[in-house]
Amino acid sequence: MQGINPYRRLYAALGYEFQDVTMLEQALTHRSAAKEHNERLEFLGDAVLGMVIGEELFRHFPAEPEGKLTRMRSTLVKGDTLAELARETSIGELLKLGPGELKSGGHRRSSILADAVEAIIGAIYLEAGLEQVRTVILSLWQSRITRLDPNAHPKDSKTRLQEFLQSRKQPLPQYEVVSITGKDHAQTFEVSCTVSSREEPITAAGNSRRKAEQEAARLMLEVLDDNAQ
Repeated sequence: MQGINPYRRLYAALGYEFQDVTMLEQALTHRSAAKEHNERLEFLGDAVLGMVIGEELFRHFPAEPEGKLTRMRSTLVKGDTLAELARETSIGELLKLGPGELKSGGHRRSSILADAVEAIIGAIYLEAGLEQVRTVILSLWQSRITRLDPNAHPKDSKTRLQEFLQSRKQPLPQYEVVSITGKDHAQTFEVSCTVSSREEPITAAGNSRRKAEQEAARLMLEVLDDNAQ
């Protein structure tokens, strides 16, 4: 008698079943667990998700300006939203983590959950193509898109910095990971933020790349606001 498919609930939540289960397994594998991990799939999934959500917002809100569309997209694809979706679909239970991450509760950590969602999106895109992954994304995000109010969404620091620069016809900020220190289960990311109007970049640290980027953007905004006064 065959055992129950461990991915059955996830497939139901996604509305998609992988033909090559090794693709899904890699998407669920944190770099602390194996050399073949999910970071490249995460990179791809991040790009696909941003494009699909951006296109849907463009169609769904035909009268809204670029700034509001950018803010809404940021709300929908930010780490907290991805982690919520991961919890709703029980992805944490399926993650493959190294011993250190297992001990420290990595299956509950928002940054790891968010990365896994992006990696799964990347894996679906590779296996089934753009139309199929668009169907999955819009199914998962539809209720959040429907609830969006273009005038009511708080702006995170990266979005505020982007809008600040766009309003002044300046290039978008550039973020770069300067260093990663600590063990796999307790890493610190140092990230630099560079803008064209300031010679020196600003650096900040956080326990995930996303948090470090947000903090660097916040500090850069403080400097630019002071200079603008």
